[in-house]
Amino acid sequence: MHDWISRFAGLNRLEERLKRKLTTQSRIVKIARGEAVFGPGASPENLLLLLEGTVRVQQHSEGGRKIVLYRVQAGESCVLTTATLLAYDDHSAEGIAETDVRAAAIPRMVFDDLIATSPAFRDFVFTSYSRRISDLFYVIDELAFRRVDIRLAQKLLDLMNDTGCLKATHQQLAAELGTAREVISRQLQEFQRRGWVELSRGAVKILDQEALQGLVVTV
Repeated sequence: MHDWISRFAGLNRLEERLKRKLTTQSRIVKIARGEAVFGPGASPENLLLLLEGTVRVQQHSEGGRKIVLYRVQAGESCVLTTATLLAYDDHSAEGIAETDVRAAAIPRMVFDDLIATSPAFRDFVFTSYSRRISDLFYVIDELAFRRVDIRLAQKLLDLMNDTGCLKATHQQLAAELGTAREVISRQLQEFQRRGWVELSRGAVKILDQEALQGLVVTV
């Protein structure tokens, strides 16, 4: 139980009595791949600090469109959970375990107490919070100002494996980029017409990585 604190530099600077408080009153939880970590309308009971795995945080529109806001990796916490804990509010998005996840769960009562009494813990929480808010502003900037073809090219390059392939449906790529599936399908077909990619059911193979990279660096 004590080992997980050392994975977070901000927590490792806490006084020993506060480290003991965290380790004795927190617990280690495991969440299977594909399970919901949190959902809209639910109030968080814990601050989760990821020790292993990845959580995808996404938002659904009233029309049913889905957009991936960001991912939480091992060594990080979720900014939306932090915000709802601070505001005593409910989640407005959902978190899904993309892999098997292992996390330290700090109960709300302990979170509230340490936020009120420990400057070092507050610094840890708000440093993580501000870093993730910057990531969210980047998402907003991408959606508002960057062309879909450039964003798609970048996403394909980011997601491809060592062999130049990625497993993703057009709907999944649309969710990653916050647009409609039809838009992604048209753009992928254009990439295929140019000979940059090869499309198959649920997968994309990159044929001309340099062309995609060239599109990305045009801005």
